[in-house]
Amino acid sequence: MRIISSSEITKAVKEMCIEANYQLSTDMEERLKSVCNIEKAELGKKILSELMENLKIAKEEQVPICQDTGMAIVFIKIGQNVHVSGESIQEAINKGIRQGYEEGYLRKSIVSDPLIRENTKDNTPGIIHYDIVEGENIEIIVAPKGFGSENMSKIYMLKPADGVEGVKNAVLETVQNAGPNACPPIVVGVGIGGDFEKCAILAKKALTRNVDTHSEIAYIKELEIELLEEINKLGIGPAGLGGSVTALGINIETYPTHIAGLPVAINICCHVNRHSKRVI
Repeated sequence: MRIISSSEITKAVKEMCIEANYQLSTDMEERLKSVCNIEKAELGKKILSELMENLKIAKEEQVPICQDTGMAIVFIKIGQNVHVSGESIQEAINKGIRQGYEEGYLRKSIVSDPLIRENTKDNTPGIIHYDIVEGENIEIIVAPKGFGSENMSKIYMLKPADGVEGVKNAVLETVQNAGPNACPPIVVGVGIGGDFEKCAILAKKALTRNVDTHSEIAYIKELEIELLEEINKLGIGPAGLGGSVTALGINIETYPTHIAGLPVAINICCHVNRHSKRVI
């Protein structure tokens, strides 16, 4: 049994909140650079160039890439041979979020009640997804999520007969309806299977996968490639002002489901697809 202090979790989460908001992961930055040479529209090229300049300034000056520093989403895998001493894991994570958003001068965007709307003033609580796995390590992914793109996300409870074509139509319809509101170029996370809430979690987790990788499932890989091409044919373009680069990538995750259902969730993220990963 390995003992890990809750303070280690707090420290890691604090640092990741700041890191994710100040600079994009390497895969995202490289993909954004690469599409600058692909975009055909002159206005689109100019917008992409400005986005790259914004990333450069954020990294050099250590300031947020975007003014919406997001709701803190945390995926944590806990080895079953780990014992966390001190505070509870939930308390440790939220303390890390609190410290990260205060020390990093990140915007506090969370309200304590969805209808009364009083700001918690420290960006807590975060949304935490737990997974118990084998081993004696703790893996943490922090993914701050802005709500301009989050608000454009959708869940479809399709019928099994809708099949692959139904999934394609759902994704393309969601992206088309999002238009400029999701701050394109976007990254699209798709969850297929499970049930109502499981497919949504799959879609959110899909956004944390490297944008330069594909599903290990052959037909899902083909679907990712096809859908990215189709999305970029929509002509929405950078900032929604037209062009050939509407999406930087699409990641699809799947899970077994019931014989009577085909749940599909589409979670859209802007080009500031923030995520940071550490193993303790």
